[in-house]
Amino acid sequence: MIFKNKLFKFAAIGFATVGLLAGCGTNSSSDSSSGSTTKNVTTVKIAYDQASKPMTYTDENGNPTGYDVEVMKEIDKLLPDYKFEFVGTTSDDLLIGVEQGKYQAGVKNAFFTEERKEKFIFPKEFLGLSSIGLVLKSSDKDIKTLSDFANKGYTLAPIAANNAQYTVIKEYNDENPNNKVKLKAGDEFTVDVVQWVNEGRVDGGVMIEGAFEQQVTSEKGAYHNLKDNVVYNEFNVIKTWPLFNKNQQKFADEYDKAVKKLKEEKKLNELSKKFYGRDLFEVLDKVSR
Repeated sequence: MIFKNKLFKFAAIGFATVGLLAGCGTNSSSDSSSGSTTKNVTTVKIAYDQASKPMTYTDENGNPTGYDVEVMKEIDKLLPDYKFEFVGTTSDDLLIGVEQGKYQAGVKNAFFTEERKEKFIFPKEFLGLSSIGLVLKSSDKDIKTLSDFANKGYTLAPIAANNAQYTVIKEYNDENPNNKVKLKAGDEFTVDVVQWVNEGRVDGGVMIEGAFEQQVTSEKGAYHNLKDNVVYNEFNVIKTWPLFNKNQQKFADEYDKAVKKLKEEKKLNELSKKFYGRDLFEVLDKVSR
């Protein structure tokens, strides 16, 4: 009888141990370069430039937002096998971090360049559209194109060579060798274009419309007091892209399926109106880049 009781106790302990191990196995998680995986859901880190309002920024409550970020949030809803973790950072850290695998993907109103194609996966589907233009003194408001600007022999605010805006101007110069814009590479990723133009340090500078709206047009803008001194003249609308780490092809493919669905539902048109004040998709047929 004593032997049977001991046997039952050992059996009970054995079943409890198996149950405990099974439970541990169910809740286990692992980290790898492809993200953290728990219960078949892969957590991926999405870096965003937190100082690029209205494209990507951190709001007054500390939440990630902006056009690019909100599109990625919508994509997250359509991908049950993924969980997006948004990480606010700088533009430079985003580029380095995505390339090295610190982040699985990143958004920063990024333009396509051949140099970036060597470092990142560009998906098939673009993320959004961005207006790019010249910031000029109000007295030069009649200058509407890069050709107009070049004809004047005007000076342009320096642009860092690793900034895609530099590539846009360089492409224009390559196509117009007899009427080039005076392009100078800067040491920093960006310069204070509005201030440089207003002070007369340069005749003009390249800027994204959204940034100009936030800095100058908005009543809360840092340079709203200069709204009568400077103007923004759009010279192109360009497709923007998320950047994926080179090991994230599967993730990029899933992104393509989701964003294509959002485009069909006109969700991106709504977000464009919300953050840019206009539906940039209305000029999509004229976009060449």
